Amino acid sequence: MIQATLERQDTGNGQVLYMAFELSHSTWKLAFGIGGNPRMIQMPARDVKRLSEEIAKAKKRFGLWDKAGVVSCYEAGRDGFWIHRHVVSLGVENMVVDSSSIEVNRRKRRAKTDRIDATKLYTMLVRYARGEKGVWSVVRVPSREDEDERRTHRELERLQKERGAHSARIKSLLVTQGIVAEVDRNLPELLESARLWDGSSLSPQLKGEIEREYSRMKEVDRQIREIHEWQRDTVKAAKGEEKAPFTASQGQKTQMVMGLTRLRGIGERSAWPLVYEFLWRRFTNRREVAGAAGLVGTPYDSGESTREQGISKAGNKRIRRLMVEVGWYWLRYQPGSAITSWFNKRFAQGGKRMRRIGIVGVARRLLIALWKYARFGEVPEGARFKEGETVAA
Repeated sequence: MIQATLERQDTGNGQVLYMAFELSHSTWKLAFGIGGNPRMIQMPARDVKRLSEEIAKAKKRFGLWDKAGVVSCYEAGRDGFWIHRHVVSLGVENMVVDSSSIEVNRRKRRAKTDRIDATKLYTMLVRYARGEKGVWSVVRVPSREDEDERRTHRELERLQKERGAHSARIKSLLVTQGIVAEVDRNLPELLESARLWDGSSLSPQLKGEIEREYSRMKEVDRQIREIHEWQRDTVKAAKGEEKAPFTASQGQKTQMVMGLTRLRGIGERSAWPLVYEFLWRRFTNRREVAGAAGLVGTPYDSGESTREQGISKAGNKRIRRLMVEVGWYWLRYQPGSAITSWFNKRFAQGGKRMRRIGIVGVARRLLIALWKYARFGEVPEGARFKEGETVAA
């Protein structure tokens, strides 16, 4: 009875077709419906022509007119946002959903298939479209320009991890022979002069493996230097073209990077990912800023049990890690700021554990302060600028 009522509601003047994607590498499962039981379709992955045909067939099957609205969704993942941009170009109202926000059955063992997942997405899409906004979290899709601009610092992050892996591998190979050494520019000479416990030199195979690993590490170093030089030149060019002191109204990301680097304790390597990964987004208040970085508390209050479970960690992990690192630098280079005074008063006199807890609070407060500074030109209270740097009031 209830299902029939809902179907009649959706097939009146406000006709709409619901479509949920379950994506895989080789095939896509599509769940079509108007609010009742969905119709399942399987099609080859990335076949955009077939997708348009299936949407037209679904409208005809459910008795909708050709210009009826279509609402769709899929989980954010490996396929990125190109599907969103394509279906939007077809006139579809699409949502990219955070997969971690989708509710699941809490039984110890539960059935999981593509068909079940597509049906679940379809059901939640109907609930969301009818006003139940808390069923999941919708991802804010970046523009092509925003998505492309954040590739540089993400590549740099991967290269730095790769560089560390090469260095650790070389050290491990040397330790197997009883040799402890730093991996630096003197490594080739070390390999020639190194002697084992019995006075013999390194074996040819081991020496060759280390040299090849070192060669790969040097190539990674070269690429890291290229990215750093490009970022530095970009900021210098912005400074050279600048007609007036930094203000948030300029709205350009490079100008925001330049403005952040004027603060003591923040360099280009921190400001770049902070702006291009995070501050390009439009936040309306400080709670959204902290929540998007996962730097908000998760209280547990049930019956007589009340405790704090720590930060949610549900946001951008890159920014969360970065802000903890920047927080330590802020305490060192901004001793007169209000944030540093707050930390010193509440946590500095405690042990290591208290300081580690306090630095998370510093990261949250500092992120909000930098957002206000980058967007609205509000200088963090008590903050100092680098020598020779000024900011318009």
